[in-house]
Amino acid sequence: MVFQEYALFPWRTVLENVAFGPEVRKVPRAERDAAARRLIEMVHLAGFEHRYPHELSGGMRQRVALARALANDPEILLFDEPLAALDSQTRRVLQDELVRIWAETGKTFIYVTHSLQEAVLLGTRIVVMTARPGRIKQIVPVTLPRPRSLTHRGEAEMLERLDGLLADEIKRAMATDLGTSAAP
Repeated sequence: MVFQEYALFPWRTVLENVAFGPEVRKVPRAERDAAARRLIEMVHLAGFEHRYPHELSGGMRQRVALARALANDPEILLFDEPLAALDSQTRRVLQDELVRIWAETGKTFIYVTHSLQEAVLLGTRIVVMTARPGRIKQIVPVTLPRPRSLTHRGEAEMLERLDGLLADEIKRAMATDLGTSAAP
């Protein structure tokens, strides 16, 4: 899992953070360090293996968190708004990096975001949830070609459709909240 907050061990270097999962699983040191170095290179952090989290930018920390999640070789990676705390330029670069890593690894990524633009840029399917209780409202396939940007007509139409679905849920949730708060 890759969290919104980096959740790195501050007393461990980049290499040690990435190798943590295999270390816990008792993978021999040479093997886990070699795998960690490959992943560090994959996320473009070669040369930073011996740095500590406090010495890295937010985007670099998030790339370490991604490499650490990949080090366990999961079939599915869960992302909980991993780019929300980043500035817009870093966020855009990392969105492109996530698409590249997804294509390279063939892993299933389940990505939670409140950003419609990010969902369209990254997704192959967008699951729109209801407000309360949280249930699946609709699954919207994203059939737009890659690479994507928000300047093409298809992306704008998809955003408009998703915005409409979410607006209905927001209105419903607000009406429920008002009804609940007005009750004795």
